[in-house]
Amino acid sequence: MVTISFKLSEDEALRLRTKARKAKMTVSHFLRKRIRGESSPRLAEITKKKCPLTGAAIFTSKGRDLPPLTTATVRKMLAEFP
Repeated sequence: MVTISFKLSEDEALRLRTKARKAKMTVSHFLRKRIRGESSPRLAEITKKKCPLTGAAIFTSKGRDLPPLTTATVRKMLAEFP
């Protein structure tokens, strides 16, 4: 692998480390996933619908190419919430 280094302000470095920690990843792993576009679904891609089994209101992903909406993906979304 190639090593890339760049400079960040103290605030930017803190935010980056915090986001990586909340995602339970190293900074390197976090950045690699972000570059590949492997982030959790955005709130705009989430919709509310009626559960066919229980009739309860549930949240689901709009697109077919999005990962399933699970407790883990919701936690990831909340970790990225400003």
